[in-house]
Amino acid sequence: MPSHTLAQSFRCGVISLGLLTLTGCALLPAPNADLTRYYVITGLPPQSEHPAQAERTVVMGLKRIEMPTYLSGKNLVVRTEGNEITYPEFARWAEPLATSLSRALTEHLEASDKIARVYTPPLTGNEAREYDLAVSITRCEGERLSDGSSVARFVAVFELISAKPGGAVVLRKTFIAPEIIWDGRDFGALATALSAGVKALGNEMVNSLPSP
Repeated sequence: MPSHTLAQSFRCGVISLGLLTLTGCALLPAPNADLTRYYVITGLPPQSEHPAQAERTVVMGLKRIEMPTYLSGKNLVVRTEGNEITYPEFARWAEPLATSLSRALTEHLEASDKIARVYTPPLTGNEAREYDLAVSITRCEGERLSDGSSVARFVAVFELISAKPGGAVVLRKTFIAPEIIWDGRDFGALATALSAGVKALGNEMVNSLPSP
C-alpha cells in the first residue's frame, strides 16, 4: 500500500477515535448538585452588648445537656402524626446538636444582668460556682400537624443545683417554648425558630434564679 494511503488511513483512525471519545464523554451523566444544607442553633449576634460586669454576680456551671437518641443524629428532625419521626435528607446540623445548644444557651445566660460567667464542660471542680445546671432536651424539632400546618417545638427540663458539697437540687422545672408556625419546607426557618426556643429557655433560667 502506498505511503500516502497509509498516512491517510492513520489520520482517519485518529479522527474516528477522537469522535468516539467525545461521544463517550457526552454520554456520561453530569454530576448531580449537592442539595444538602447545614444549620446551627444560633445564640447572640457578634455585636451584642453585655451588661456591665459590676451588675452581674452569679457564677454557674453547665454540667450537661442530654437529649433522646433520635435527636442526636446529623439530620434535623420532623415529627408527623404524633409519633412518626422523619429525617429530611438534605437538612443537617453543621455540628452535634448538643454543641450548638450548649454554646447558644451559654451566650444567652452570660448576656443576663445577673450572671457573671457560665463554665462549660469539662468542669474541673476548681471553679468558684454558686450553681450548676443540668439540662434535658425533650423536643427540638419541627412537627407537621393533622390539619396540614407545621410548627417548631422546643421543650426542656432543667435543674438548678447547688455547687456546694452535697449538690442539693434547688429547683427543677419543665420549660415549653411558645409554638412558632413553620411552613414545613424552610429548614433555615425551623433552625431559627428552635434558636428562639433556646433563647426563651435561657430567659426562664435567669428568671428562676433564687433571690440574693
